[in-house]
Amino acid sequence: MNLTTVFLLFGGLGLFLYGMKLMSEGLEKAAGAKMRGILELFTKNRFIGMVVGILFTGIVQSSSATTVMVVSFVNSGLMNLQQASGVILGANIGTTVTGQLIAFDLSEIAPLFVITGVVMVMFSKRMNIKKIGEIVLGFGILFMGLSIMGDSMTSFKDSPYVIDFLRTLRNPVLAILAGFVITAVLQSSSATVGVIILMASQGLLEFGICPFLILGCNMGSCVSALLASLGGKKDAKRAALIHFLFNVIGSAVIFVILMTALTPLTNFMLSVSGGNVARAVANTHTAIKICEVIILFPFMGWVVKATYKIVPGTDTESEGGFELKYIGKGAPMSVSTVVTDVIHEIERMGQLAIQNLQTGMEVLCSPNEEKIDEVYKVEKYIDFLNREITDYLVRANELELPLDDAKLVGGLFHVVNDIERIGDHAENFAESAKMCITDHVELSEKGKSQLKDMTAMVVTILEYSLDMFTNRNQKHMQEILQLEDEIDEKEKKLQRSHVKRLTKNKCTPEAGMIFSDTASGLERVADHATNIAFAILDPEENVDEEEEE
Repeated sequence: MNLTTVFLLFGGLGLFLYGMKLMSEGLEKAAGAKMRGILELFTKNRFIGMVVGILFTGIVQSSSATTVMVVSFVNSGLMNLQQASGVILGANIGTTVTGQLIAFDLSEIAPLFVITGVVMVMFSKRMNIKKIGEIVLGFGILFMGLSIMGDSMTSFKDSPYVIDFLRTLRNPVLAILAGFVITAVLQSSSATVGVIILMASQGLLEFGICPFLILGCNMGSCVSALLASLGGKKDAKRAALIHFLFNVIGSAVIFVILMTALTPLTNFMLSVSGGNVARAVANTHTAIKICEVIILFPFMGWVVKATYKIVPGTDTESEGGFELKYIGKGAPMSVSTVVTDVIHEIERMGQLAIQNLQTGMEVLCSPNEEKIDEVYKVEKYIDFLNREITDYLVRANELELPLDDAKLVGGLFHVVNDIERIGDHAENFAESAKMCITDHVELSEKGKSQLKDMTAMVVTILEYSLDMFTNRNQKHMQEILQLEDEIDEKEKKLQRSHVKRLTKNKCTPEAGMIFSDTASGLERVADHATNIAFAILDPEENVDEEEEE
């Protein structure tokens, strides 16, 4: 073995890892948004959640991506721990699909995948085709990397250093430790299993030790989710622990079984794999995962309870009583859930703004110092959310988001800004109420009634717009357009009515000024509501313009 062989080995490993990353990320970007919707919809039952977890992980080719996404869902409250446990079980089976693909010797046609992928990425102008091209290219690079590693490993059989090292792996405990460390470093159990398949097929590893290496891979695959959960809420940490405990307990059970009947089991796996060692390793990986799920599925409720013992207590509110519910600076940021989390946080911000607008109008019509202070406090909360969501969106915009989500980010910035402006109008109403108390100004009963009527119309258009924004449905589109016109007419009517009262001395100039400013403010709130409704309805054109620039 010479230096060139070592370079070839690591070069092949680099191509293999990069190909896997490119393929996995391409799949996640192309299908992530759609699969996320399925994940949200069909995880109410643990068994169905498990099936969805298998399908999702099989498609995106990464159990780490699935578990990080689940941690993110739990952190934002979109999924509880019982539901998460089902998806995590499925992810553990779905991740074996990669090993099954690697067991096929596709090295000879790998260059065909590479050139096809390159043509799609370089010469197609459509983003969807480019992303599919990345998947094809990643698939080809992966197998070319395997081929280079395989060629370099042929000379390892003659190296006494390599043979001595591999002999140490005949100890099952050391094999498990090696599998754990390598997977923790590579951040991919599929990659480690791929290397094991290759080494076993080259005769560098005895097949009997491969199941123990795979057990180590299982536990090492938990590192990504555990790291992702560190900055999240307690339930996010518990979700990551479910994944870890499942793999540790499952691996312990399988270890006992293997130590009891290793030879019959390995002979059986070789037999059902037609003597093909590569296929036998892939089948062993799948069989171990399926057995772990069958054994632990009835006890997942206990596993969930155990996480509450390990991570006790509840989350405390942040300084000043302000907190983010769905996102956070240290929360896990999964590319497939970033936009969903932000939309839910923006919806919460919007509901606060609507409530504060109603409170602002209430204190204007019936001035009250305590209620005025409440408006100011909620406005500070809205400003806090504005800053935090905007910062989060800036970070999210730097990620390689799924195509459908990437189109929405620009519109989300505008929506946050519109909601913050609505909050400012509520604060203006409170300022006017304060002025009424200080200067002993009182609006006429007729004026109060008119402003309350207009506020009711504005609240309605806000609720319709927020629903249209959050759920991306157009059910209330015509009502929003109609209400906007009616509110514009209402504002003009109120301004005329106000002038009449002034000329007949039915209200003071100070009261008239407050009334006029409030009516104008409500009309502008309705404009912001319309902006919110249509902000992310059809963002395709904006994205294309940005790409051209």
